[in-house]
Parts: sequence; structure tokens; C-alpha cells
Amino acid sequence: MKTFARSTLALGISLALVSAANAADFADMDPITLRLAHVVNEQDGFHIAATKFEELVEARTEGKVGIEIFPNATLGDERTLLEGMQIGTVDMGLITNGPVANFVEEMAVFELPFLFPSPEAAYEVLDGPIGQELLDKLADVNLKGMAYAERGFRNLTNSERAINTPEDLDGLRIRVMENPVYTDTFRELGANAIPMAWTEALTAMQQGTIDGQENPVNVIHSFNLDETQNYMTLSRHTYAPAIFVMGMPAWNQLPEHAQEVLLEAAQEAAEHERQVNAEMESEQLQALRDAGMEINETPDMEAFQAAVAPVYEKYGEQFGDYLPRIQEALK
Repeated sequence: MKTFARSTLALGISLALVSAANAADFADMDPITLRLAHVVNEQDGFHIAATKFEELVEARTEGKVGIEIFPNATLGDERTLLEGMQIGTVDMGLITNGPVANFVEEMAVFELPFLFPSPEAAYEVLDGPIGQELLDKLADVNLKGMAYAERGFRNLTNSERAINTPEDLDGLRIRVMENPVYTDTFRELGANAIPMAWTEALTAMQQGTIDGQENPVNVIHSFNLDETQNYMTLSRHTYAPAIFVMGMPAWNQLPEHAQEVLLEAAQEAAEHERQVNAEMESEQLQALRDAGMEINETPDMEAFQAAVAPVYEKYGEQFGDYLPRIQEALK
């Protein structure tokens, strides 16, 4: 019992010393507020990750680094946010991987269809050396890659008909992200792929100028897409990461100890969002069913995978050795 008490006391003293050291690190730092933007609403996983990040950073910097969150694309679409980070008009954001890949081409390797068999397989690659190498490449375009949060496995919805095979997509106008891998994937599947910013896509669905879109369940649910989309197919055709990314102008003005806190907080917030997404998906699917959406859980996956083989032929070498390295890591 005495040994346990001494160990507990020692642990308490150790934690207190660490806390005191952290407080000392930030005692002389001038307060700063960072503007973190994303393009989705407050029910979305991005906002859950952003608020967790805010909580962790403000606690661990003794309030010296504040985070102000701008949801709902109030500061612009994702490409606009990234460009703003480069020049310092936006400090940081939580951005879907597809738009980020327009700045660092190799990032699009993650967007190849049916690359990851499960979220856990994706996490192993993203949180490992390959993922870190690609985050580091963002420095070449004046951005700081911090951690991989999650958009998740993407699924098809549309307003016209149930989708079970690629042939069912023939002629449908499907909104895709503004990234050539997505465009080519859906053209190979037979759809009329229309690259479009998400903010524009919402209006296009309401007006009927597009028939469908593809996104993870959490997006379909949080944006009430059952109001414009009658059918969902759980195609899980692409696992889409999201990235905590910061502009180098904002990053470079922070002292090193603050940078370390932000990196740790971004990783923890990312892992928190992943867990929340996993816990919520079944409830969200049921809510969409209850709202009247018809959901196909068993499409012909072999047919979908065969149809997108030309995408690998076109892009495989474009990403250098990243694709074979990922495939080797997944064995």
C-alpha cells in the first residue's frame, strides 16, 4: 500500500511539473488567435474535429493560442481557403484531400478508387511514413500539413433511380470533387461527371441541374440530402482523408513549443473525429432510411472495381512510387 501511495504521489508530482513547465513555456508569449475555416455545417465531422482541436490547443497553451472557427464556407470554398492560407488571409483549415491534391499532385494517390479495404487500413498508411512524407510535401507550396482527419468512405446518391451496377449510372449527372481522379473515375463508371465546389453542388441538387453526388454518410446526413436525393448506394468507392492544414505565414509566426502543441492537438482531434464517425454511421443510415431514402447496401462491387481499372492504368505512374508502396503496406 505504501509503495502504491509513493508511486501515485510521484506520478502526481511528475504531472504537476509537466503542467508547470508548459505554463512557463507560454507565460511570456503574446496571445494570438488563429482563424480555422471549413466548408461544412456544425453537425459535420469536420466541425467536431475543429472544436476538439480548439479545446485542446487553448487548454495546452494556457489560453495563449485561441482558435476561431469559421464553418459553412463563410471564408470561401476549399480551394479559396487553401489559396488564402498561402498568402496569410486565412490561418488554417480542415480541408478535404481532393482539393489539397490540386496543390500537391501526389496527394491524389489516396483518391484512387477501391484502394483501401477498410478505415483501419487507411489509418495505418496515413499515420505512417507515407502519410507523413506527403504532408511534408505541402511545405513546397507554402502550406503546413499537420494531420489526417477524415471525410470517410464515399457513397453514391441520386434523385433518379437505384444503382446496383455501373450500367445504372449511364447518363446521370453526378457532381464530383474538383480533382481529375474523381472525374475520370466516374466517367469510367458511365456517369456524366461534373466537377463542382460543394457549395455550388447543394444549389445544383435543389434546382435539379445535377442528378446526384458522392460523399460519405456523415455528409449525406448532416446536409439532409434525403430532401433532394431519393437513392443511396453504399459503394464505398473511395476513402477520402481530410487534412488539418495551416498556411506557412501563420505557422512561422508561432514559437516552436506552440507548433508542437498544434501538431499534437491536430492528431488527437483527427483520431477523435474518426471515432465519432464510426460510432454515428449506423444511426445516420437509419435516420436517412426513416426519412424515405432507399439505400442499396449490396451493389455489384466486382463490376464497379472492374470498371475503374483504367484509372489505375492512367494514374499509377503519375504518383511515383507511392501507389506500389501503399499496396505493399496493405498486404
